Amino acid sequence: MDLTLTPEDQAFSEEVCAFVANNLPKDISEKVRQGVTVGKADMQRWTEILHAKGWVAPNWPVEHGGTGWSITQTYLFGEELAKGHAPSINPFGRSMVGPVIMSFGTDVQKARYLPKILSGEEWWCQGYSEPNSGSDLASLSTRAIQDGDDYVVNGSKMWTTWAQWADMIFCLVRTSTEGKKQAGISFLLIDMKTPGITVRPVITIEGGHEVNQVFFEDVRVPVANRIGEENQGWTYAKVLLGHERFMSASVAGSKQALTKLKQIAGAEHDSGRPLIENRRFRERIAEAELEVMSLDYTSLRFIAAAAKGEHPGSEASLLKLRGSEVYQNLTELTFEAIGHYAFPHVATVLTDGWNEPPIGPDYAAPLASQYFNERKVSIYSGSNEIQKNIMSKFVLGL
Repeated sequence: MDLTLTPEDQAFSEEVCAFVANNLPKDISEKVRQGVTVGKADMQRWTEILHAKGWVAPNWPVEHGGTGWSITQTYLFGEELAKGHAPSINPFGRSMVGPVIMSFGTDVQKARYLPKILSGEEWWCQGYSEPNSGSDLASLSTRAIQDGDDYVVNGSKMWTTWAQWADMIFCLVRTSTEGKKQAGISFLLIDMKTPGITVRPVITIEGGHEVNQVFFEDVRVPVANRIGEENQGWTYAKVLLGHERFMSASVAGSKQALTKLKQIAGAEHDSGRPLIENRRFRERIAEAELEVMSLDYTSLRFIAAAAKGEHPGSEASLLKLRGSEVYQNLTELTFEAIGHYAFPHVATVLTDGWNEPPIGPDYAAPLASQYFNERKVSIYSGSNEIQKNIMSKFVLGL
């Protein structure tokens, strides 16, 4: 694959770099650089800036507010955002439910939801996993029974990221118990302000409030909020999962993590010598860099397919599997490189208002939190074990 940039692509990259440098608020980029928790308000500020520029959804078709960029330009855009320490943009609307609405939604649904996803006016969360249905998602039991023009929904969803901030949730619900379990699932769009919805925080191992359990008690949802046909939600969900698993590879994040690892390993160690002078550790960094490069090339193949209008298929499981393994390896190496400075972990050090000086180098403070938090990447979007099963069955035909 030829990755040599044309003069036009080089100029585009420089344009994005300059835009990020001049428009990304410095207080936000500094939080991202230091690993301080970035809240909804900061992510929304950056979303509005990108939306005003017309750059908030590079992968969307132009008719729905996309950019019309080439594959290379989309790739370079992500690279420059990562280099500039830009925060995440809520992926549940832009990268997950948005493409599903564009592909399977009605004209009314497209007009209602897509503009507010683009602007960030409505924040979305994902209602897939349940307390007893995670890796075996098709076993979900949240029920939706039609009553006139509404469905009445009862059940709960688990590990719902950012539900505490969300205006809308897209849910898989069971509308039939006949036949195969995949055949009785429907895809609903639910307003989080609807009576009967309760959000309970789930505090993660590093002390953060990122995920939640969402309860539905006789929640009435208009039938008009169903995507596509009743009992065909599994078909639409597989498309969404392909996009999610592609996104979960987090190639740009791995490249930034590699850069940070090299910086830390190159800094003077307690022994007086940089850790990178240790031959074995240097070899491990080199191995990690080769893995990141391989992941990068694989990601580009998927971007090329997406540019042709192809949805990510079962092959996206490979990207999710290797992406999570590569990123976890980088966090482990970084944790090891910083040594004992990573162990004193106080969750509040990563929040606004913390005034105590850090223990050791300033970049050490978030490393323990990141290490603990990133244990989850091999589980979400379908555990790595499930991804291996999918590849064995649908890719290799075993």
